[in-house]
This record gives sequence, structure tokens and C-alpha cells, in this order.
Amino acid sequence: MGWATSWTEILGFATGALCVWLVGRQHIANWPIGIANNIFFIVLFAQAGLYADAGLQVVFIALAGYGWWCWMHGGGPGSAEVLPVRRTTTTEWAVLGVAGVTGVCALTVLLSSATDSSVPFWDALTTGLSLMATYGQCRKRLESWYLWIAADLVYIPLYIHKNLYLTALLYTGFLALCVAGLLRWRRSMSSPAPGRETLGATA
Repeated sequence: MGWATSWTEILGFATGALCVWLVGRQHIANWPIGIANNIFFIVLFAQAGLYADAGLQVVFIALAGYGWWCWMHGGGPGSAEVLPVRRTTTTEWAVLGVAGVTGVCALTVLLSSATDSSVPFWDALTTGLSLMATYGQCRKRLESWYLWIAADLVYIPLYIHKNLYLTALLYTGFLALCVAGLLRWRRSMSSPAPGRETLGATA
């Protein structure tokens, strides 16, 4: 198709798509696959000058460890139950909102003054939305999917602007997977809680 791409972008595409699909199915294997995806994207985004997105991947790796633990233990030490899908509380929204706005503003200033980024605000905005969404994913908050959808709607034109066409296509797929994941998680809230999940996926 005349696109310039690399193995790093291709592997990021494959692991990213698999990770989001697994999250939608509440499959715990999404965490190690996601970590692999983060490593590929660290290299890709640093080369593209998307420094906040590159740094974000490091934070994602740390959050993946937390999320993996939460999903394994149902959110409590020694728990044998799968962490259930829940709504985001008012307190969580307040904390996330303040942290998100503060982080986006601070990161925009940092990227504008300390890097050669050509899109400091948009890079910072997607970083803030992604971190908020990742917290929700770790705790299985239903509304985390809305945050991912909002982030994807910014990511897609941003990556096209940066000539990362395969990654833009990947995020278009992410957008569809996020809608599917939202619907699947919403259905699971009205279904009986599944048993402890390690290698298998919920129906």
C-alpha cells in the first residue's frame, strides 16, 4: 500500500490487537501480552518523537503488574474470587479528573519546553486519558472503556499526522474492540460471577 513501516510497528500491531481482545474477554493473559506490546511501542514512539507516549509505556508496564495482581486476587490478599466488573465511584471520578487535568497541563508544558515534540498538547492529552483508562482497567471499572474510546478518537488522527499509518489502523481496530469490550463487560455485570480465571476466558 506504499506505507513505510517496520517490524517494531508490525509486532506492536499484533500484540496490541490481541491484548485488547483479551481484556474484553476478561482473560488474564492480556497482562503479559500487554507488557510485550508496551516494549514494542517504547521503541516505536521514541523514534517518532512521541516522547510522552513512549514514557507512558513504562508506566503501563508498572500498572500491568498491579492490574495482573488485582485480577489474580480479586482485589484482596488471599482472595479466590475473580475481580468483578463495577461502576466507577464518584470519588474515583473526582480523583481521576483532578489528576488527569493536572497531569495533562503539566505534561504539555514539559513537552513544549524540554522536547522537540510538534504535538505537545495532543501527546499529553492521550497520555492522561490512557492513564485514567488503565487505572479503570486494573480495577475492572466499566467506564474505563469510555476513556479508551475517547483516547482512541485522538490517537487515530495523531498517528496519521505522524505517518504511523499501521498504528493508526491498529487504533481504529482498538476503537471497535473497545466498543465490543464495553458491551461484554456491561453484560457481565448482570450475569453471575464466573469462577477463578487463570488461563481460560470468560464466555
